Amino acid sequence: MSERSERPPFPRRDDQGRIMVLADLLGAALVGVVVGMLALLVFDFGFSLLGLGEFGRASGWLALVLPAWIFVEEFRAWRFGPARVAAALVAAAVGTAAGLLAAGLAASTPPLVSGGLGAAVFAIAYALVWFVGVRWLAGRTS
Repeated sequence: MSERSERPPFPRRDDQGRIMVLADLLGAALVGVVVGMLALLVFDFGFSLLGLGEFGRASGWLALVLPAWIFVEEFRAWRFGPARVAAALVAAAVGTAAGLLAAGLAASTPPLVSGGLGAAVFAIAYALVWFVGVRWLAGRTS
């Protein structure tokens, strides 16, 4: 019999449950956006087949459900403190501005596409600002 090598869990977390590597947070957030977009495509296509609307008219922003779950779990893992609140607020502001800008630049496309692009940009911006910001602020306030 051969030994099976175990893969490390994804995303890698420390003892407190915080994601340890920026690439893991970005990867998990983007996978969440892709899965959300695929689910939206299926539902939107199904509703258009039933005559309940045009295909592509669903809001692509709904693809943020899974990344939001990841971000909430990451927020909770940092326990109570001003660093996590400040980092989350700044990350949300930067992510929202970047996502709205991206969606606005793609405004000529259907809402599914422009919203999906906005959701992806939001997830990337939020993850970058959160990951760096919470660690920097925690080091300053501890």
